[in-house]
Amino acid sequence: MEGLGIIWSIIIGILAGAIAGWLMKGSGFGWIMNLVVGLVGSVLGGWIYGLLGFHTDSILGVLLMSIVGAVVLLGILSLFMRIRNRD
Repeated sequence: MEGLGIIWSIIIGILAGAIAGWLMKGSGFGWIMNLVVGLVGSVLGGWIYGLLGFHTDSILGVLLMSIVGAVVLLGILSLFMRIRNRD
């Protein structure tokens, strides 16, 4: 993600959150929360990619990495919401 700058990071994170929210339909968080999750998921995706040894040099690669992180984060949040709603 080096060289993209903070503005590109925010734009890509928001776009990733919107796509992840669309992919994970039925999570019930709403589009604003999905956008915030996209920003956090971008960081999580970078961490996951680092653990797996992947490197991204293009904007498309960074977007894919961010979407993966956002989907993982939305999945985790969905699990916690189901557990909380069961009680």
